[in-house]
Amino acid sequence: MKQKLSLQQKMLQKLSPQQIQVIKLLEIPALQLEQRIKKELEENPVLEVEEDSHYGEEEVETPELRSEEDKDNEEFSVEDYMPEDEIPGYRLQTNNYSPDDRQVDIPFSVGDTFHEYLQQQAEMENFSDRELQLAKYILGNIDEDGYLRRDLLSISDDLAFHLNMDVQEEELEKILRVIQGFDPPGVGARNLQESLLLQLERRNSEHRILATTIIRDHFEEFTRRHYDKITRRLNVDDEELKQAIDLILKLNPKPGSSYSNPHNKSNQHIVPDFILEVIDGELQLSLNQRNMPELRINESYLDMLRSLAGPKSNGSRNNREAASFVRQKLDSAKWFIDAIRQRQHTLLATMSEIIDFQKEYFQDGDETRLKPMILKDIAERTGLDISTVSRVSNSKYIQTHFGIYPLKFFFSEAMQKDTGEEVSSREIKKILRDVIDNEDKRHPVTDEKLTEILKEKSYNIARRTVAKYREQLDIPVARLRKEL
Repeated sequence: MKQKLSLQQKMLQKLSPQQIQVIKLLEIPALQLEQRIKKELEENPVLEVEEDSHYGEEEVETPELRSEEDKDNEEFSVEDYMPEDEIPGYRLQTNNYSPDDRQVDIPFSVGDTFHEYLQQQAEMENFSDRELQLAKYILGNIDEDGYLRRDLLSISDDLAFHLNMDVQEEELEKILRVIQGFDPPGVGARNLQESLLLQLERRNSEHRILATTIIRDHFEEFTRRHYDKITRRLNVDDEELKQAIDLILKLNPKPGSSYSNPHNKSNQHIVPDFILEVIDGELQLSLNQRNMPELRINESYLDMLRSLAGPKSNGSRNNREAASFVRQKLDSAKWFIDAIRQRQHTLLATMSEIIDFQKEYFQDGDETRLKPMILKDIAERTGLDISTVSRVSNSKYIQTHFGIYPLKFFFSEAMQKDTGEEVSSREIKKILRDVIDNEDKRHPVTDEKLTEILKEKSYNIARRTVAKYREQLDIPVARLRKEL
């Protein structure tokens, strides 16, 4: 194949490092932004915190309102003093650590996992070495919900192939019965029915015998809520059946989830990005700046850059490298400050339009006043791209006088009533929830009946749409909502 060189012109759209930084900062919520600022302060010595700044009280300054001194600093360029074809040495090697710097592993406390907890219990049992090995192998096949998802015959085959151990299914069954006595109750079960029976064995209740009979002999009728069949076959009244079912409903269908170690808990704290207050009857929006320090550039580094790259410097290679390094940190600091300011203005502009669009709702928090709103509506009002509005609404929260809500809560599709009026799908969901909350639990409202109720209220929607909204509300079908 003959090789040749040719010139070709292409038009490519590329994002600058500044634009990428703004996009990344726009996506993260307030809590992660605080961590990002702390990280930047640690990595860039040019950045520093305003000593007399009051977090959250000062107005957000726009990039156009920067001081004349900042503009002069931007006009100062070290490239005027450096050859264009010279690459600073710090870009070609890593010498940011002194010989005394060492990576030290800091010890920290971590709680036991669920499987470690089970193995500790197995080691406390009076097992022989062989039985303990088999018990640990069985425990390795128990999932996080506490269930043994594999049958004992398959485990026996695995032991023969991988550990060259000839183990009968009966021996594994004996060890499994011991494991099923471990905490939490119900662990080691092979299905839901067995798990509930194991938990009932360790319950001290006068209704335990009836509950055990229901789960052991009438499990299918129980899961289908056919309570009338159970009462006829067991010859019990509704009150006795109700008390037994209440006991069953207190059991844990996922026993593994009941194990908790305080060292393993990862609580998620919601920090609102916006604060909406009602002052003198008017809605006042502000950014949550409580833990966001005001950043500035350390003036001493500007003086250092002037001395290193100015006409009075000796022009040595070390001075040029030092000047280039300081200039890079200065540019990085300015980009970061501008990105923070641009993020604040974009967030405020977007949230202000959302509040203006849903002004009736934000007065008192009545969901029926939510208007249909999609990302395109806010993009047209702000002049921003839809992707930018999506980034703003993602993982962000607003604190109002009636609660804290994610921004995505205010977006919903439109439905048209018989009168031609467009309403939000959230209004329909609220009606569905109110009807289901007030229904007769002995005779729950079916999806067909819900469709008829909505049509009576001029909401002409199909039954499959009602089923979709019901599923989005995490509400089961009528048969599974039946109670005694």
